[in-house]
Amino acid sequence: MTSRFTELAIDCADPQGLARFWCAVLDYEVQDEDDGIVTIGPSTAPEGKNHPGPVPPTLTFAHVPEGKTVKNRLHIDLSPADREQDEEVRRLLDLGARHADVGQGDESWVVLADPEGNEFCVLAGRRP
Repeated sequence: MTSRFTELAIDCADPQGLARFWCAVLDYEVQDEDDGIVTIGPSTAPEGKNHPGPVPPTLTFAHVPEGKTVKNRLHIDLSPADREQDEEVRRLLDLGARHADVGQGDESWVVLADPEGNEFCVLAGRRP
């Protein structure tokens, strides 16, 4: 038996605000909200536990008192599904992301940070 990647937990100062940002980025919706924790996921879940395709993970945002202090050791990579990389980067910047420099140099991906400073990458040339 193996495990499936089903959820990514993200500590943050503003679970509702960060959930709104990532809902707009991923076309997700809020699935649960309770006591400082907000879970978001795709609006349509695959049917049945034996669904042959990948199960999109949910993101869970939990309120914590401390702020982010260093570069993420784990991050999300995004692959634009219906537009080119530069168009997707502009859309994400309009949603509240900002450019981030983590020492990546001149690469094919673009590093951005969400409103709380969590780095993520926008890949080029890969379609889901």
